[in-house]
Amino acid sequence: MCDTLVRELLPPGHQDDVAVLVARMSGLGPDSHVTWEIEAEERMVGRARELTACQLARWGLAEESFTTELIVSELVTNALRYGGAPITLRLIRDRSLICEVSDGSSTSPHVRRAQDTDEGGRGLYLITQLAQNWGTRYGERGKTIWAEQSLPG
Repeated sequence: MCDTLVRELLPPGHQDDVAVLVARMSGLGPDSHVTWEIEAEERMVGRARELTACQLARWGLAEESFTTELIVSELVTNALRYGGAPITLRLIRDRSLICEVSDGSSTSPHVRRAQDTDEGGRGLYLITQLAQNWGTRYGERGKTIWAEQSLPG
């Protein structure tokens, strides 16, 4: 493909170095991801865990449920407390399992070590311990915090 592009686009006898980069993209199949809108209410943390457990069972990943539910719980709780509507939860199953929670705030999250007497502040720290990778992606209407887990086999 690259040779054809160079041959077609450059004049005959062209002497300068030319580099062509081609990438093949493949989309996710409809069975590989699911997205839910999450109401901005505390009770939705439990509902997000239920939805996650059911979806993982459908994907044959029930063994991953405990860790994934904990990650989802922490991400949704942070979105409710610090982010605001609209809140969405997305699970993506590909070479790894990715949990994404989007909210309407562009405030950057940060990991901190909570003191023994603190009642909160451990959410992102827990995610760093449970996930293979995690990060934040910013958009026009807020941010998405994602956490990636390795899949067995």
